[in-house]
Amino acid sequence: MKLCIVTPYVIKGDGQGRANYEIVWEAIRRGHHVTLVARKVAPELQENSQVNWVYFPVEGFPTQLVREMMFSRHSAAWLRKHRHEFDVVQVYGAITSEKGDVNTSQFVHSSWLRSPVHTSRVNRNIYGVYHWLYTNLNAYWEKKAFRQAKVSVAVSEKIKNELVEDVGISSDRIRVILNGVDVEEFVPGATERQKFGLPEDVTLALFAGDIRTNRKNLDTVLHALVQVPEVHLAVVGDTAGSPYPQLAASLSLSERVHFLGFRRDIAQIMQTADLFVFPSRYEACTLVMMEAMASGLPVITATTAGGAEIVTPDCGFVLADSDDTNALAQALSILKSDRHLRQKMGQAARTIAEQNTWTSKAQSYVDLFEELVNDQYHRSHTHLSPTSRPDALPGSAEKANSASR
Repeated sequence: MKLCIVTPYVIKGDGQGRANYEIVWEAIRRGHHVTLVARKVAPELQENSQVNWVYFPVEGFPTQLVREMMFSRHSAAWLRKHRHEFDVVQVYGAITSEKGDVNTSQFVHSSWLRSPVHTSRVNRNIYGVYHWLYTNLNAYWEKKAFRQAKVSVAVSEKIKNELVEDVGISSDRIRVILNGVDVEEFVPGATERQKFGLPEDVTLALFAGDIRTNRKNLDTVLHALVQVPEVHLAVVGDTAGSPYPQLAASLSLSERVHFLGFRRDIAQIMQTADLFVFPSRYEACTLVMMEAMASGLPVITATTAGGAEIVTPDCGFVLADSDDTNALAQALSILKSDRHLRQKMGQAARTIAEQNTWTSKAQSYVDLFEELVNDQYHRSHTHLSPTSRPDALPGSAEKANSASR
């Protein structure tokens, strides 16, 4: 099989990029050839003989919107010329104006636009206007992109529902493949809190995410913390321009809330915590929550966070209302008061994480690609005359790779 993936990044340090990275390796293991039309590709993939990278220099253009528009234009022109060389083309949302066989949705912009915490509603300035324009344009382009794909992939049940309700895709044309988690990087353990300036002998909750806006919902967590005086909270996130250190001080929480800033050693920090709390107001698929589960932490999240469907009562709490301060406080109190329950839930969380590895998700994607190729093969040969010889799949690995290198 010859596969083409059109995507911004194929690298480890990015949610969508990591999914692409693992898909490529799984395709390589099965002997397939992969062409990547992307802005950035991991060096080890560039060096692989089964991988071809098509690059368009768009990084010099101003603003993310213009860079994406230029990439869409160039990639579409390239695809129109080379589409016949591939068995399957996978794209992401409106990354290109040319249609793909499989379109994966990591985010539905038309749904995000309706959110009460959309950037344009929080920032009544030129920054907000830019995000309003960015979201509207992507919402318009996405509807066309998803409707012309053979199959849409949603990275959570939440995203699937949004594709049905806001984009108009029939549910029978949608597959749900959650993002995965690295269960070798994120593991249960015990790292000394002193290393991070965190207090010993207290129940420590962890929050991680962008704390410069209210989308991740740290404000509700802080208000809930007021009702549970024995719990401390470690916060991972860039504090520059964040209103939450001041909010914590105004709520007399400064001694119990520990702002650690932006960190890259989140796996170690998770090993210092007793539980993870993340009731995000809008999330497509919560990678950090899955990383916490892999670290053996019970979690508190909300239905508005994509991926919450894997959180069972055995491993955590899913709030029906992300802004329900009392319900959040009650969940914190239950976990604080029962160490045995925390350990039991943490073990269950780890078990679920082990069933949602990046490798297993990549296998699901490549299984889907192969299914589409096989269906196409059988359809194309149903009407062949008896003298026809179906020697190989159209565009298969047996054909010469004429894609640019």
